[in-house]
Amino acid sequence: MLDAFSYLSVLLSVILGLAIAQVLQGYRALALNRRKVRLYWPSLVWSAIILAMVAQHWWASFSLAGRGDWSFAAFAAILIQTALMYMMAALVLPDIPADEPIDLRDHYFRERLSFFGVAAAAIGWSMVREWVLEGRLPEPANLAFHIVFIVMSMIAMASPREGLQKLFAATSAIIFTVYIALLFARLG
Repeated sequence: MLDAFSYLSVLLSVILGLAIAQVLQGYRALALNRRKVRLYWPSLVWSAIILAMVAQHWWASFSLAGRGDWSFAAFAAILIQTALMYMMAALVLPDIPADEPIDLRDHYFRERLSFFGVAAAAIGWSMVREWVLEGRLPEPANLAFHIVFIVMSMIAMASPREGLQKLFAATSAIIFTVYIALLFARLG
């Protein structure tokens, strides 16, 4: 017999697996169509960040294993955050149409508002999730990272400047790595 967390985590794991598959299928499509693809490194950096985010979300969810008082609201809070992460994975790389050239830069700027809007929503929802599950906002260091990522996402939405987008991708990769190292290095 499954405990409540094991039962609820099945659906979350499926969605996280789909997010990983979405990014990996994007990589496969880029590799198979490499002769007609114009790469853009910020798109590839963001796709790697998303894979790390999905892994971090799955890793951090282990801390919920001991929780015994599950409500639909608590489950929905986690489910919504997981779905938003999937949407980021779905937006980061384009579908590859047959016999058409692919320009990752064009895709990046075409989907910039949607991608960073979903990113801001996912990060903001993470704070809502903490409130629903724990009755409080994240701990100060975690909250600071949340605020930094939300502000950066909103700036990325507001500014079409390529230099800023490149800086944001590189900086986000560094900040997210530090975030994981400082706050989620150990399981539990």
